[in-house]
This record gives sequence, C-alpha cells and structure tokens, in this order.
Amino acid sequence: MTNLFSTDLDEGLAHIRRSPADVGTLDMIVRRPSVGTREVVEVAELDTVVGLVGDSWATRERVDPEAQLNVMNARMAALLAPDEHGRALAGDQLYLDIDFTEANLPAGTRLQIGDAVIEITAKPHTGCKKFAARFGAEMTRFVNTGEGKRLRLRGVCAKVVRGGAIRRGDTVTKL
Repeated sequence: MTNLFSTDLDEGLAHIRRSPADVGTLDMIVRRPSVGTREVVEVAELDTVVGLVGDSWATRERVDPEAQLNVMNARMAALLAPDEHGRALAGDQLYLDIDFTEANLPAGTRLQIGDAVIEITAKPHTGCKKFAARFGAEMTRFVNTGEGKRLRLRGVCAKVVRGGAIRRGDTVTKL
C-alpha cells in the first residue's frame, strides 16, 4: 500500500474527482456467499428484503437495514487493487463509477441501476479491521479522514427500494 501514497495516489485522486455526477456505470458486482468469500458476477438480482440475492448479508448475526448494501466508487477500488479479485476484497457488493461525495449523493438519494433502485442511507461506511488487514492501516486512515472522508472513498451504505435485475455495465442514474 505504501506505493499509493505517492504520485499514484495524487493521480488516482484526480481521476476519482472526475467521477460523473448524475449518470455513471455499474462497474462490478460482488456477492459474499459466506464470510470471507467473494464471487464476482456479471448479472445479479437486488431484492428489498435480502439485498443482493446470493449474498450473506441477510443471514448474518447483526443485520442492519440501513447497511443492506455496501457501495464503493469503482475508481477508488481500482486504485486499491489492479485486479478484480483484489478489488472484491474491499468487501462491498456494488462498485459504481459515480461521484460519491455527500454533496452529490446525500442520504435519501436514489440511484437506478438496471431494473432496480437503491437509496443511499445516512449510516457511515468506514474502513474496518478487515479493510485494514487487506489494504493497510495507512490506507484505512486515509479513507476515513480528511479528503478521503470528504470524497467518501470508503463508500456508502444503501438499501434496495425497488428490486430488479442488474448487470455489469448497467447505467447508474441519479433520480
């Protein structure tokens, strides 16, 4: 991770800041069938009760409806890891190419992705112990403070308000 705290990070942040505001793209879908496992899929179903169908969120000990989905900026994920497997380790289910700042996506903002609609919740999404173990304490501090926090580089929490099919490459439209 140390190499990110250099010119690569500055260039990466400039690229992240250019994320589209209103219309973006669903870059990656990741199911977590069980704790610690990841499955990158091309097509999936979002459901108002279970979230991402096939994901273990609904079966976990503590289920928070305000954190049904963890969503991350796809450009940030690409900065963390060069390949899909590495990006999937961030622990999020959806990776979107869209501006994640609170000014652009405040709580209550709805995004249409394919046939589904999700809503950004007020619950903060921060780098946890697992994120720190995978990407380092320095990166975790960076995404959780200062400019990283302002840009919401760790991502946002969301919930499904209208279920439906989604597929990699779908347009993400701010409603």
